Amino acid sequence: MPSTNDSPTEDSRSPAEGGVAAVDRAFAILAAFDAERSTLPLAEIARRTGLYKSTILRLMSSLERAGFVRRQADGQYGIGHEPLRLAQLYQASFRLRDAIYPVLEALTEETGETSSFYVIEHDSRVVLFRVEPRRAVRFSIHEGDRFPLHAGASGKILRAFGPPAERGLEEVRARFWATSHGERDPETASISAPVFGVGHEFKGALTLSGPAERFNKEQLQAASALLLKRAAQATSLLGGDTLELQAARERLED
Repeated sequence: MPSTNDSPTEDSRSPAEGGVAAVDRAFAILAAFDAERSTLPLAEIARRTGLYKSTILRLMSSLERAGFVRRQADGQYGIGHEPLRLAQLYQASFRLRDAIYPVLEALTEETGETSSFYVIEHDSRVVLFRVEPRRAVRFSIHEGDRFPLHAGASGKILRAFGPPAERGLEEVRARFWATSHGERDPETASISAPVFGVGHEFKGALTLSGPAERFNKEQLQAASALLLKRAAQATSLLGGDTLELQAARERLED
């Protein structure tokens, strides 16, 4: 059994205003896990959270009973089944899957590249939906993954059109598409366009990504035009006005 000796870290952090300290600490424990380390020993959780081991063990009992974490045979901890159920509810709450997923499938089928749909979550961009091609070269990104908002083509679209619209991205707002080459991964390029709903409500960023070598200038222009076509399709399915997206596509094809 893991040692309950307290680590020499401070365990007196205050909760966020209006929050509850125990809940904040439980969320800090869950946030300690990531794609690179899906299971963690007690000592590493303590290091990542700054919490005492005894505090972590008390909270782990509650988290394990609720299905948020699971303890493995070797004593390490991993994420439990409950976050998956909540993630499915999160996706369903957007009421976007029926409109967006077929568009992603069509985009991937037409281009042979990975298509994704990103939304803003606080200061991050989150992969809400994703469709991989049949090609052998794929990227280890999954629905629910979170990335910095300042990088990538989807980040530019989210910052340009999402509330509040960021200054300095006027060119992106004018042309309705953005690109990136190696901003997050040096071997990856991406193109992104906005999708809107009723009343021009910004819904998210429709994105095409793949190896940078397959996105030269000519391929980029053709893919951007196709992406704008599919962004207009998704916007139409969500009850939005497609005129600006169609005009942006026409400018690319002139």
